[in-house]
Amino acid sequence: MARPDELTFAPLGGVGEIGMNLSIYGLGNRHQRSWLAVDLGVSFGDEEHLPGIDLIMPDVRFLEKEKKNLVGLVLTHAHEDHFGAIIDLWPKLRCPIYATKFSAALFAAKLAAERTTLKIPITEVPSGGRIDLGPFNIEFIPVAHSIPESHALAIRTSAGLVLHTGDWKIDPTPVVGPPTDEKRLRELGDEGVLALIGDSTNAVRDGRSPSETEVGASLTGLIKAAKGRVAVTTFASNVGRIHAVAQAAKAAGREVVLVGRAMDRVSNVARECGYLDGIQGFRGPEYYGHFPPDKVLALCTGSQGEPRAALARIARDDHPEITLNKGDCVIFSSRTIPGNEKAVGSIINGLVNQGIEVITDRDHLVHVSGHPRREELREMISWVRPQLLIPVHGEALHLNEHAKLARQMGVPKVMVCRNGDLVRLGPGDPAIIEQLPSGRLYKDGTILEEEKSRAVVERRKMAFAGCAFVTLALTQAGELVDDPEVELIGIPENNSAGEPLDDIVFDAVVSTVEGLPKARRRDPDAVAESVRRTVRSVVQTEWGKKPLCFVHVLKV
Repeated sequence: MARPDELTFAPLGGVGEIGMNLSIYGLGNRHQRSWLAVDLGVSFGDEEHLPGIDLIMPDVRFLEKEKKNLVGLVLTHAHEDHFGAIIDLWPKLRCPIYATKFSAALFAAKLAAERTTLKIPITEVPSGGRIDLGPFNIEFIPVAHSIPESHALAIRTSAGLVLHTGDWKIDPTPVVGPPTDEKRLRELGDEGVLALIGDSTNAVRDGRSPSETEVGASLTGLIKAAKGRVAVTTFASNVGRIHAVAQAAKAAGREVVLVGRAMDRVSNVARECGYLDGIQGFRGPEYYGHFPPDKVLALCTGSQGEPRAALARIARDDHPEITLNKGDCVIFSSRTIPGNEKAVGSIINGLVNQGIEVITDRDHLVHVSGHPRREELREMISWVRPQLLIPVHGEALHLNEHAKLARQMGVPKVMVCRNGDLVRLGPGDPAIIEQLPSGRLYKDGTILEEEKSRAVVERRKMAFAGCAFVTLALTQAGELVDDPEVELIGIPENNSAGEPLDDIVFDAVVSTVEGLPKARRRDPDAVAESVRRTVRSVVQTEWGKKPLCFVHVLKV
């Protein structure tokens, strides 16, 4: 029998993958628990495997069922993989949301840009503040990361204290915001931490992540040395990097032109919140052409190769206001997220082919991660001294390496779990006690689709093997009224012998219909199924792939 004060944890996204973060904490017994949600993020579609899918989100059906017991959603910070699903999924939950000022302001700006009538209120919490939500007391502890106001959460309950780190690193000299609050984290360790739920993104990398201040110094040197125009692309949310680029541009006597809606939105919010105090005002893209080449710097979106973002348009030379020429320079002040290598590589090749110099983190210190490497993970463990460590925010390799490191550090209990695992944190030994419904939702245009929805499955098949459409008109006796209509989409025109596939499929359709017994020819469904099987089989014989096939039978 579960005790009334049993404390549980379950990831519903963000474990075994990077992105789509959603964690929930439960307090109570098996029949009645209060739930606290932490973050509600997205990951991004991959055109190769998920054609037409823009965003991927965690399946929240479990929280929908439990929404009367959901005391709130708390945001650790305002990166898309931690808050990007709120606009689409909040209507299913309608719970209170809590965040610090910058995250709340950036969300409000994002919501306004969506042109929706949806009202989603967020309650602001001061950095370092504490709130009570049902049986949970949550303290926001400042940590350094690549966006302002990132926080670890100290979650206090009657069953013990949990530290949910969110995304963090140890940076003694961040460009904006305070460093990670070592003093407060050590105090938590003295108080006694039941479990540390920790960021594993860089658990495979030795040493420490360099400081944002070092990147700023490197950018200043590169921008000062540039002779022509300079474009810098980075994550729009990285306010510290925007700040560093602006300072570097000022040192080089250049005006900063912002290019891209996301860059504009984030910089406006950052200025309102005081994170760009002392930084010169930025110009709009319409001013770009008014400055001499050595007096301008374009700060652009598109570091991940997004085809509609500013940098991709500049690389294709179809941006209405921003152009680059031979001898100009583009600095990728970012890392390529796994899965985006092809898209980024295509842009880099396009720029190089135009004679533009491209600088990446392979050549110079122009980017640092916002996540902790192994030495930083060791420090966090030594400060907090948890009884239990659960690695999150990483793929299987990252989680396993973080777990191994924790064991080497002498953490008494270490557990690796998967999305949907409900873990008992205490009292008693930690264990996976239940499987909760979990999965993915796909944002397809304006519609949310389930993972196994027809549209997603069929589009993937169409992308691989094309589609055949066949229309037949039959008399009531099952005789062909006219020639069948055959349309092949995404299928080669000719087979390897040079024979038209349209003709081969047409002949196979006619033969199939005429070869059916009269009784079956009078059944439209039977005719359609026979023709569908034939077409798929014939195309596979001639091409080696089975297309989707849709047959429409008209009775006249």
